[in-house]
Amino acid sequence: MTIATTKSTHPATQRLTIHFRVSLIAFALLALIVPLISPSGTVVMMASAIGIASLVSIGLVVLTGVGGMTSFGQAALMGIGAYTTAVLCLKFGWSPWLCLPAAILATGAASAAIGLFTIRLSGHFLPLGTIAWALSLYYLFGASEFLGGYGGLSGIPAPWIGSYSLEDPRMFYPVIWLIVAVVVVLTLNLFDSRVGRIIRSLRAGRTAVESFGANTQQLKLFVFVYAGVLAGTAGWLMAMFTRSVSASPFGLNAGIEYLLMAVIGGAGNVFGAIFGAGLVVVLRNYLQDLLPFLSPAAGNATIIVFGAILVLLLMKMPQGVWGAVVRRMPFRTVKSHPDIADVGLERQPMPPAGADLLRVKGLERRYGGLIAVNNVDFTIRAGAITGLIGPNGAGKSTTFNLTTGHVRPTAGKVFFLGGDVTGITPREVAGKRVARSFQHVKLVPDMNVLDNVAVGAHLRSRKGVCSGMLRLDRHEEARIRAEAMAALQRVGLADKAWVETGTLALGQMRIVEIARALCMDPVLLLLDEPAAGLRHHEKRALLTLLRELAAGGMTILIVEHDMGFVMELTDHLVVLNFGVRIADGTPAEVRSNPAVLAAYLGGGE
Repeated sequence: MTIATTKSTHPATQRLTIHFRVSLIAFALLALIVPLISPSGTVVMMASAIGIASLVSIGLVVLTGVGGMTSFGQAALMGIGAYTTAVLCLKFGWSPWLCLPAAILATGAASAAIGLFTIRLSGHFLPLGTIAWALSLYYLFGASEFLGGYGGLSGIPAPWIGSYSLEDPRMFYPVIWLIVAVVVVLTLNLFDSRVGRIIRSLRAGRTAVESFGANTQQLKLFVFVYAGVLAGTAGWLMAMFTRSVSASPFGLNAGIEYLLMAVIGGAGNVFGAIFGAGLVVVLRNYLQDLLPFLSPAAGNATIIVFGAILVLLLMKMPQGVWGAVVRRMPFRTVKSHPDIADVGLERQPMPPAGADLLRVKGLERRYGGLIAVNNVDFTIRAGAITGLIGPNGAGKSTTFNLTTGHVRPTAGKVFFLGGDVTGITPREVAGKRVARSFQHVKLVPDMNVLDNVAVGAHLRSRKGVCSGMLRLDRHEEARIRAEAMAALQRVGLADKAWVETGTLALGQMRIVEIARALCMDPVLLLLDEPAAGLRHHEKRALLTLLRELAAGGMTILIVEHDMGFVMELTDHLVVLNFGVRIADGTPAEVRSNPAVLAAYLGGGE
């Protein structure tokens, strides 16, 4: 299989990209040089505070904007890194540089312990949980005599590089921004990796991610710990920069400010996090000077002003200020398309045609007194296209979910290739090369189409977090993208590979889901209403595609309301009504079955 690369080589595009990169380099040089040559130490202090806050804000971009978990407790985790540094330096005589890995390990361990409980919460309980442990840690810092009480610990020694002391803030300032630069690169690399795609897909829901073999609990815990480690690193920087540690910078108000930084910049944008940190730090400094002049009682009203700013931003710029600023620039970043290999991923053999692939025996699912599926039996043979049909409320979706592990049966058995798979998890089902689409599309709208499709190849690839962050996974990534592009070519959407998925029509999104499922190299492909929203010619193309897949050895189970489409496509039909199987046979047999005519065809859907 040969896939042509799709990199843009248009001269205008190249000029725009070079122009943008040169501008970024110039901005970075200014950020480093101006504070160093500025006669005012205030500029250095403010720029350093922005750099330290940027680390926490980037962590929140990963945790909240990408991972979908809102946290108000990052300031408290930052405090763990800062207090670890202060205690080891002052009480045990450790070198400041040795305290950095110690702060990272301490914050990572605390994040893992807290995250094991916090990530199990959902909805509004999750942010409430972060508020609870953030307050607990804050009061623990202040109440502990070992940590210096609310007065804190002071006199932390400055780090040295050879014979040069970094005691002067101007000397330590480059260290802060060097760490920020490294974190930006690592985080962007993470997003552009196998694990990063799955993390970005968490917003599509746990069901979708686990259907392609990913462990959502492990992913959420990793994201939680990663954000915590960045906060702990920021805590080390703060301890080294201020040379003292107290509880006040690690309270709930600070946690709200850090979250505000991520939201202002754009909750899913790494550079937006730095922009948001800069905006909040500058505003906070000027407001603290300005508000007391307006009213003696307004000195503590900064958080109220920030709250009002947050509400206005959510109303006017829900995607953040950074994105709005970049869209209005005379030149914008042009993302170069990554390399695509000539050969995709290896494929596994299909079972012999006609063999019993999936067998359901006595399947039942009760919800209290309601029986959604009642003693259902059917068999799906390899290489066949089987339709599962019935009126609304017949139990089709429940049966679908019972066979894919998303719902556990009350009774009955499910066998796959002769093995008992009853009640196994969706991840284990995916491991057996069973792929599916969904009745309600589960794609990430702000990811491009190719990345959404590449999620389907998760179990066919192996590179992990470290390989992704250090870009040691480029060969595998090129093959994954080749596989995803091949899947898009099969479904006729290769020209949409680099388009944001959210800009597609609903019918096209359904086809993208099929392409994603094909990336798994499935033995069994389960499609939930794939023709819904498609126009006539698109349905004809889909029908041709599914027939070609079946001819290639793939087995298909389809739920569909378009009876003309189902009757023309399928080799075999199973008809449900009120959770009971009422017919099982060829389309011709089902079409003439009196029970089907009475329950389904005659009544309509």
